[in-house]
Amino acid sequence: MSLDLRNDEAVAGPPSATDVGCPFHTDRVRIQQGEQKTLVLTGASRGIGHATGKLFSEAGWRIISCARRPFDGGRCPWESGADNHVQVDLSNHRMLARAIAEVKERLAGAPLHALINNAGISPKTPNGARLTSLTTSVETWMRVFHLNLVAPILLAQGLFDELKAATGSIVNVSQARGCTRLPALPMRHRKLRSRVSHARWRTTMHRMAFA
Repeated sequence: MSLDLRNDEAVAGPPSATDVGCPFHTDRVRIQQGEQKTLVLTGASRGIGHATGKLFSEAGWRIISCARRPFDGGRCPWESGADNHVQVDLSNHRMLARAIAEVKERLAGAPLHALINNAGISPKTPNGARLTSLTTSVETWMRVFHLNLVAPILLAQGLFDELKAATGSIVNVSQARGCTRLPALPMRHRKLRSRVSHARWRTTMHRMAFA
């Protein structure tokens, strides 16, 4: 995804001192010229997703957020946030078709410039301790894989035409451990659920990029 103007596009006036080095200042110029880019962002209510939403909103992007909680205008102060929010549990793959339909309804035929898959989980016990890989229930395993792996794939499939129309990009937020070689299963059970799902997800998205 390119955030810079093409060489043949003129910018009205030099960027301000605060814009120097900012990859989004050209997007603000486009907004002033009546253009606006659109982003679908999962897991926008807190953490990296929340910071990402604020950054793109300040650059003038339209944010369509997807989360299992209702939209919180106090925490997510981007424009028209409530109208552009899709409340959905992405760990339930049966709900993805409805969520994609709602995103398409909000796009109303307009192109989609970016899909950022930020939502993900690594479950803990009620007291915050790590779950062990050998004692984690099948239901928990499925929830992790549906959210960390299946949901990004289904969103990419369902929104492919809108992304293609904008020559858009898919950005997948993962963890460094998803890049590393998994150790032999020790009795000191590591966080294998999240690592396996993210590693599988990275491989799948890599193949998708060359499809």
